[in-house]
Amino acid sequence: MQDDVEDGVGPARSGTAPIGSAAPPHLSGVRSVEIERDALGTLAAALGAEMREPFNEAVAAILDAPGRVIVTGIGKSGHIGRKIASTLASTGTPAAFVHASEASHGDLGMISSDDVILALSWSGETQELGDLISFSRRYAVRLVAITSSRDSTLGHASDVVLLLPTVREACPHNLAPTASSAMQLALGDALAIALLEARGFSALDFKQFHPGGKLAARLKSVDQLMHAGSEVPLVASGTPMSEVLLAITSKRFGCVGVVGHEGELAGIVTDGDLRRHMGVDILHRSVDEVMTRDPVSMPRGTLASAALELMNRRRITTLFVVEGRSPAGILHIHDLLRAGIA
Repeated sequence: MQDDVEDGVGPARSGTAPIGSAAPPHLSGVRSVEIERDALGTLAAALGAEMREPFNEAVAAILDAPGRVIVTGIGKSGHIGRKIASTLASTGTPAAFVHASEASHGDLGMISSDDVILALSWSGETQELGDLISFSRRYAVRLVAITSSRDSTLGHASDVVLLLPTVREACPHNLAPTASSAMQLALGDALAIALLEARGFSALDFKQFHPGGKLAARLKSVDQLMHAGSEVPLVASGTPMSEVLLAITSKRFGCVGVVGHEGELAGIVTDGDLRRHMGVDILHRSVDEVMTRDPVSMPRGTLASAALELMNRRRITTLFVVEGRSPAGILHIHDLLRAGIA
């Protein structure tokens, strides 16, 4: 993979495919995806073998650093580096991208000895990285390299080297960074997720960094969407069905929850329960004879997206939200749809 015109690729292949092949374009697309898939398979194998210890060292170095991860690179590696920095920052690891060229013109001042530098260069000989490498050595800033050459300038200078396996590019001339870029991107994602899991970064933590858009809706909790207080249709255990029917019709959920003697959610009466027990004596029966016991419920604080999944799986339209064993609210699938959860 080339970082720019001066940061070259691996050995060129002889007999490259001619430009203007008569094959349908989609076959070229399939071939490119398959080549990149194979490259990622090679990377996965390396992570389980020779790259295992360096990867663990890189994660430990970042976790131990009191500062940020400073991601840097040039050319295509720089573009990949920007994405890696963004993914790290959004998953609980403070990070920033510093352009390798701009670093030499004042942006080195953004880096402190508390930081860790993550430098991307396929060849490891990117000229623009020179000042940044020297700065890291002078001020004892930990340096982690993502490169394909351990014997390069970057490889020799780094504290940890994540050595990318040599793969064929999807480009028929083996020139345009494609499969190698995919490996860099995947390795950056692997670091971000390993750090996320090591920090115990939760979905609710994730929400703090993604307050807008569709993702924010999916990260809402049931507490934010449920109906509470007098809106919740509830009756006590032992209530006559004549009163239960009034409670169902006075609310708009098509059901009623039954509260037991200890305040627990003991059951639910739905339209389906009414149909199953329909008879001339239904109004004279007790709610305990008609209700479905141990209804489906979810604890407070559960993500609304999980509530939607449960509703779809159980084929229900309403769900009680509980605090401990007691009903705290009720959620209708329409509430989820209006909030953009689906």
